[in-house]
Amino acid sequence: MERSGDQRPFLCSANRLRSPTAAQVFSTWPGIETDSAGLSNGADVLLSSEQVEWADIIFVMEKTHRNKLNRRFRSSLHGKRVICLDIPDDYEFMDPMLVRLLENGAGRFLFRTKP
Repeated sequence: MERSGDQRPFLCSANRLRSPTAAQVFSTWPGIETDSAGLSNGADVLLSSEQVEWADIIFVMEKTHRNKLNRRFRSSLHGKRVICLDIPDDYEFMDPMLVRLLENGAGRFLFRTKP
């Protein structure tokens, strides 16, 4: 994957609601590149080792996601910061409350001003 900014993938279980919402919300922030993936076998986009290597900081929605990430990609995570946002799977895609939670939780780690 090509690099042109700060790489921030967002991970959840199925890559259907939370992580695609986060990727879309932060895709408009200057200097930030986003991606999303899931950690469950039935995910729409299953996390790849290339995505992990591409990342500067990795955001997970729940502690279980951090545990799965550590188990599957331990050797690729050296030097990577993994941040758990503690956002449960209770929201639809682009739900305004989910967007607020993401901006409040992840926004401070993106080091950019919102457009």
